[in-house]
Amino acid sequence: MSINIKPLADRVLIEPMQAETKTASGIIIPDNAKEKPQKGKVVAVGKGTKDEPMTVKSGDTVLYGKYAGTELKLEGKDYIIMRESDILAIV
Repeated sequence: MSINIKPLADRVLIEPMQAETKTASGIIIPDNAKEKPQKGKVVAVGKGTKDEPMTVKSGDTVLYGKYAGTELKLEGKDYIIMRESDILAIV
């Protein structure tokens, strides 16, 4: 599937992973108690700036801050667009 969004400069488009539905001990978490996911897959990457080349690439799994980026919905899927500097780590 091809996304029609091309991030500019140092921005990255991320598809968040699904929130956990069960705890490690097997307790089912209701929808209203689920935490926002802080892990996702990079879908598209901008070209970077002349001073800061991009270090993440499409397909990377990354960790990001809880309130980082701007949420958007495209073709029924949720995405987050954020600056590369808001990404905490590549896993």
